[in-house]
Amino acid sequence: MFKNKTITGMISIAIAAVCFTGCSSENSITSNNYDAAEAQNTSSDPSGSYSVVCTIFPEYDWVKEIVGDYSDRFEMTYLLDSGIDLHNYQPTADDIISISTCDLFIYVGGESDKWAEDALAQSVNKNMKIINLMELLGGSAKVEELKEGMQGEEEDEEEEEEETEYDEHVWLSLKNAKVFCADIERKLTEIDPDNASAYKNNYDLYIQKLNEVDHDFEQLFSVPSDSTLVFGDRFPFRYFVDDYGLDYFAAFIGCSAESEASFETIKFLSDKINELDSKTIFTLENSNKDIANAIITNSGKKDVQIAELNSLQSVSKKDIDSGVTYISLMRKNYDVLAGTVK
Repeated sequence: MFKNKTITGMISIAIAAVCFTGCSSENSITSNNYDAAEAQNTSSDPSGSYSVVCTIFPEYDWVKEIVGDYSDRFEMTYLLDSGIDLHNYQPTADDIISISTCDLFIYVGGESDKWAEDALAQSVNKNMKIINLMELLGGSAKVEELKEGMQGEEEDEEEEEEETEYDEHVWLSLKNAKVFCADIERKLTEIDPDNASAYKNNYDLYIQKLNEVDHDFEQLFSVPSDSTLVFGDRFPFRYFVDDYGLDYFAAFIGCSAESEASFETIKFLSDKINELDSKTIFTLENSNKDIANAIITNSGKKDVQIAELNSLQSVSKKDIDSGVTYISLMRKNYDVLAGTVK
């Protein structure tokens, strides 16, 4: 995470660039920039095109599904399309300009994208619709949990008072996804009311698909099975496990910047897989699996496999072009878990 002063300075420069563009002559406006006055009026122009900016992949994919055949009316931007995850993302000046002039901005609203609040405060398009996922959840947002055995973050010596931090990984709950999609459909209808019926129909069809995957997970964990997941990695699946009544143990919290586990953490998780007689230890996509392997080695067990669950935090443009969707990745997680339960 970088310092707020750096973010604020970047935002000020980017917004100044937008304002300068808006005040300059028409000949100086390129195809990559919006005229400020035009950006303010886009949402009220039924014949125009609209722009949507999403911070993470699930938001982007949900919008695509609900827009459906009307995608040519929308310029969609997925800010993390390089595959970098939310916790390491730093907005560029171009990103901030895109946000400032868009018609719909969707972001998580957690600690990792505090920068978005400054960008929105100086936005050029005053008619912009905004969806803050965590704000939308309200009281259903969960406080970050430092569970038994987890390795905590090193304390920042300059931080005088401790703030409550909420778990940002709200998209890994299919039940949350339904809530988010409902608001996306409402906002798209407000932006483009002429095609409201199409968006509503697409939303209804997509909710059916989400319900099917949600139901399959409920069925999977409704029978006696391994109901405790052991993660040799960060753990972003809090919302997911709570949905289905699962327990877990992990090396780090979901937002942790730590990459090396202490001996105490390794030993705790090694003892835990022996106590639970776990046959599987889980890691995230792109993990080097060093921690998981160390846990297995330290446990002395010979029959433990490593399985990978996808947190949907590092989906790239290349992945999208290959056909990856929110549902396909959640289905992949289902297949992994279905292959590990007794």
